[in-house]
Amino acid sequence: MSKRRMFDIDFPSDPTPPESDGGAPAPSNTSSDRKAPETKSAVRTGEARRGPMATAISENADALRSRAEVEQTIRAENDRLAHEFVRLKTLGLVVDRIPLEQISTSKLIRDRAVNRDPDLGELKESIRDLGLSNPIRVEEDGDGYQLVQGFRRLSAYRELYEETGDDQFGLIPAGLVARGETLQGLYRRMVDENLVRRDISFAEMAQLALSYSRDPETSLDSVEETVALLYASAGRQKRSYIRHFAELLDMIGAELSFAESIPRALGLDLKKHLAENMIALESLQQRLRGQVFSSAEEELSVLRQALKAPGSGAKEASTGKQTGIAKTTLRCSVPAGTVRCLARDGRIEMAMERDFSAVDQKRLETAIAAFFDALDAHDL
Repeated sequence: MSKRRMFDIDFPSDPTPPESDGGAPAPSNTSSDRKAPETKSAVRTGEARRGPMATAISENADALRSRAEVEQTIRAENDRLAHEFVRLKTLGLVVDRIPLEQISTSKLIRDRAVNRDPDLGELKESIRDLGLSNPIRVEEDGDGYQLVQGFRRLSAYRELYEETGDDQFGLIPAGLVARGETLQGLYRRMVDENLVRRDISFAEMAQLALSYSRDPETSLDSVEETVALLYASAGRQKRSYIRHFAELLDMIGAELSFAESIPRALGLDLKKHLAENMIALESLQQRLRGQVFSSAEEELSVLRQALKAPGSGAKEASTGKQTGIAKTTLRCSVPAGTVRCLARDGRIEMAMERDFSAVDQKRLETAIAAFFDALDAHDL
């Protein structure tokens, strides 16, 4: 005896005909009648007489089909929303309130002087009264964020939160920059925002160019190329000023406390003077080294005195006198740093950030002998 499967569906092969009105059974169909094609009403009657399992299967198939259509519609809508979110995020139009402690400023070297901002109090007062009208911009970085634009706004929020403890200053509105943008692109975003502001100094822009060129993660080593890249939106004359200030800071930047306060004219004249007069450069470095200035004006006074010192190139130019002495100035990069050289008739001067008085005398003598041996070797 064969076993019957539990879910077999039995359809009646010859449904029992309905009884007539008089109660007598309806006459049986002849063979010719049974061979006649089924009418629509007969088909519907057959469908109506399907077993409960067949009906359940049909209804389940319809439900699965409807569910698949709904899921497909939802996926299409989610894909559209995801693409729109990425587009808005790339444009920096996705804004969220982010906790201050999740924002870091370590990825980009800032083009603003830190610890001194006389206008920060006004910005804090505006935020306190009106809120932040222009969100900062950040890039996702692991579990936190890296600041791209808005160093002063972030500083103002941090000070307000520290001063008041108010939770409304613990979260700052921030536009989310899409991940994957190049380091150069992030620097350009920061620089271009500050270029439209008139209060950023040439020294601050020059310091950023120097820092960028020295950063091992960037692809440029030349200050000139760095200025051309970062300040591509600035005019040619402005880029020239930034390069001159970068050279000035390369000479005495480490000794300055208020570099951002140097006026353009003073900075350009001082750079030219120091590049042509190594003795004046060393004298200014010695005077600035270790001296603490209480104000920017005190430091500027020292810089102006260095420019007006006897024998300065600026004074000679103003009197129309020519020294008539041929000079060669150059910079040479060595493993220990950058050496600034001035060569003239009967004299050669070299200067760099190093205490040569601590070098053993024998080593100095050997180095000097090797220097002149190399010079003489080229003459042979």
